Amino acid sequence: MISPPILSTQYPDSDGKPMAENTLQYQWIVYLVENLKQLFAEQTAFVAGDLLWYPVQVPPGQTPPRQAPDAMVVLGRPQGDRGSYKQWEEDGIAPQVVFEIISPSNTVAEMATKQAFYAQHGVLEMYFYDPDSENFWGLVRNTADEEPRLVMALNLPWTSPLLQIRFEQWADGLRVFYPDGEPFKTLQEVVKERDRALEREAQTQRQLDRALAKLKELGIEPDTLN
Repeated sequence: MISPPILSTQYPDSDGKPMAENTLQYQWIVYLVENLKQLFAEQTAFVAGDLLWYPVQVPPGQTPPRQAPDAMVVLGRPQGDRGSYKQWEEDGIAPQVVFEIISPSNTVAEMATKQAFYAQHGVLEMYFYDPDSENFWGLVRNTADEEPRLVMALNLPWTSPLLQIRFEQWADGLRVFYPDGEPFKTLQEVVKERDRALEREAQTQRQLDRALAKLKELGIEPDTLN
């Protein structure tokens, strides 16, 4: 009988918590992750949502520090499947940008703890958004300081120094834009745009088929027009 492999429990891939507490929070996480993946599709960057990040290794038996940002961007690391993000296996590169979507159960103390964790472990930009209250804030590392520190960043509209995406406050809430000014899109909007493009292609083909059929009725073979 073959014994099952011994699984390490020191760095589990799950913290037992749900990805989101409600549909609105889930929609925002997906919205950010999918658009950020599109933004960096042609670059070396790892984008993930609700993935445990372990910044340091610890001796056996100790509990490692960890957080699971709702969305994170790691420039310089390739996209790909991971059970968790173990920084020592990723050339020591920490996520440079993280996002947190606030849920009703999140407390001020919890957010303060996350901010301190991200600041301690090298995050350069962190953004927090509460879709219920529409409050949005963030902190950006001020690299001009002799000893870099995190400073309040946001007077909307705000452009991320690293990602070059723009955040704007609209009447219906926060909106995010690509560097070229195009808005981030929901999956539903992407599907609708794809369907419209497919319909335009089909309509063009139908028009071409009718034109060819008309030529044949007139006794003209399309090949003779070349």
